[in-house]
Amino acid sequence: MSETQRPERGDAGIAAVVLAAGKGTRMKSDLPKVLHPLAGRAMIDHLLDTLAALSPGRVVVVIGPGMESVGEAVAPHACVIQDLQHGTGHAVAQARAALADFAGDVMVLYGDTPLITADTLHGMVARRRAADSPAVVVLGFRPADAGEYGRLVVGDSGGLEAIVEYRDADAAVRAIDLCNSGVMAIDGAALFGLLDRIDNANARGEYYLTDIVAMARSDGRVCAAIEAAESELLGVNSRSDLAQAEAVMQDRLRARAMAEGATLIDPATTWFSFDTRLGRDVTVGPNVVFGPGVIVGDEVQIRPFSHLEGARIADRAQIGPFARLRPGADVGEAARIGNFVEAKAAIVEAGAKVNHLTYIGDARIGAGANIGAGTITCNYDGFSKHTTDIGAGAFIGSNAALVAPVVIGDGAVVGAGSVISSDVPGDGLAITRAPQKILDDGAARLRRRLAAAKG
Repeated sequence: MSETQRPERGDAGIAAVVLAAGKGTRMKSDLPKVLHPLAGRAMIDHLLDTLAALSPGRVVVVIGPGMESVGEAVAPHACVIQDLQHGTGHAVAQARAALADFAGDVMVLYGDTPLITADTLHGMVARRRAADSPAVVVLGFRPADAGEYGRLVVGDSGGLEAIVEYRDADAAVRAIDLCNSGVMAIDGAALFGLLDRIDNANARGEYYLTDIVAMARSDGRVCAAIEAAESELLGVNSRSDLAQAEAVMQDRLRARAMAEGATLIDPATTWFSFDTRLGRDVTVGPNVVFGPGVIVGDEVQIRPFSHLEGARIADRAQIGPFARLRPGADVGEAARIGNFVEAKAAIVEAGAKVNHLTYIGDARIGAGANIGAGTITCNYDGFSKHTTDIGAGAFIGSNAALVAPVVIGDGAVVGAGSVISSDVPGDGLAITRAPQKILDDGAARLRRRLAAAKG
């Protein structure tokens, strides 16, 4: 579809009704279904972000009783409550007051179908605004297994003639592989009049939104169908569905990262958050996990089995293997965070090295400083967090414990094995380990004593 066919941004002629009142009983969870996360973000937030590509003038989210957490999550969008769940037609009718004076295009979407793309939504609106002005545009798909989905019956002219539920379909209709996703674009001027005419004379005693197609056609209006990929229309109703949706989302994020110039050594084992941003010529090793809030500069190397969340990494830095960057970690240009290093709320300035078996928390590591293996910034006293400040060019020997609050000056050296609880001035040398003592023949005498005690 060309850009000229797409609706204008900030289009007040588009509204959306998002159905999110489902209890999700098959999820077996206290968390409302639409708030379960994909790639670190609630399903419904993925959908709303995609919908924002159309910049709709109004968005109404239909929720169930006791779903205040969903209302808070989707704010500032309007929410209406469907007190009793009597079907999709009944659910959309709950938006009547919010859309009472609206005569544009109304999108009907589902909060548990988070993988639909902006291009598909644009295509639906474009079809609604075509010259034949269909009253209803229904989004169809062709699943590998059509199962018990409702079928879309399309005539020779390409118009949508009917939506037939599987239980009502004969063998010929069941042989149709074009299935109903439930997603629609509807003439807002006709929507509520159509809803008023549907009834619940069916096996479930519910008001089906799909019935508006028959109503519109009886009025002489055209209806239409367009298609999208099955992967866009996966509805999440169980933990198994959630895992399938996560797999689709991760494949999309991996593809985006590589298209934007990152190398993923083993894409299938790289896991992204929805907001991960990688620069150009970044190399990511196998089994790397990005949590929310990670921004990576250019030419960075992230080695295998590292976990990053809420971190910033500047150009040409090296991370891992087996590194953990927690929220607030800020790694400077060409700095190094090595194996089994954890950093939290820590600034590691340009060229600094924290290479082995170290915890850096609530700290600043100055440019070019070197932190030896086994170093710990003792930042927590059981009540409050305290800061360790290590100056540029400082050298911290292995197995040092820096008891915060403490300042290690520029160019200072801390001897291996030291416990530092007082500030060290610039270019100072601090050593706190006890003097070494050697007892001649002590080892042999110790063994004889232990052997005698055991015998």
